[in-house]
Amino acid sequence: MNHKILGLALVALCLFVSCKSDKKEKETVIEEEVTEETNSTTETRDASEMKEKPAYFSEKRKVRLSLESKSGSNANGNIVFTQEDGIVTMMAVLDGLSPGEHAIHIHEKADCTSDDGKSSGGHWNPTAQPHGKWGDANGYHKGDIGNFVANDKGHGTITKVTSEWCIGCGDDTKDILGKAIIVHEGVDDFTSQPSGAAGTRISCGGIIE
Repeated sequence: MNHKILGLALVALCLFVSCKSDKKEKETVIEEEVTEETNSTTETRDASEMKEKPAYFSEKRKVRLSLESKSGSNANGNIVFTQEDGIVTMMAVLDGLSPGEHAIHIHEKADCTSDDGKSSGGHWNPTAQPHGKWGDANGYHKGDIGNFVANDKGHGTITKVTSEWCIGCGDDTKDILGKAIIVHEGVDDFTSQPSGAAGTRISCGGIIE
């Protein structure tokens, strides 16, 4: 009788262990399936984000230009535009200026042939906005860089970093190629239309490759 009870107990124990083992295997399979599904979703999202970036986003480009004196001034300088990860950085080094503030803008055409710099046209304004300070909620030109200060020796520098420009991307609202940099004798007041009453154009340089 004792042998029968012992045998039944062993059979019950084996069935319990077998069921527990099956449960663990099922849980493991479920965990693996969830992990694979999560990874797949992440990869799809990343690929979608990459597709949304414009073609020029990852393209590194650089343009250097020299500014020539205009309107009987001695103003000159050198500018470098670099593009990386969809961001354009402008670094300008300027000389031959009168001490104090001067305006600097991007103009419509890379044409500096006239003695007064007016061959470069008006401010570059592809989005048809009023003139204003960069970032103004009331509007501003894509060429409204702003003002910089020349020291007592007539030397000045200015750096601008923006995602609102590109170099050779072909987007008419962003592409600075074929435009000109103009330095003015006066200060941009960010209010007067259409160009901020910055005065005489004293230096000009075309943004071309």
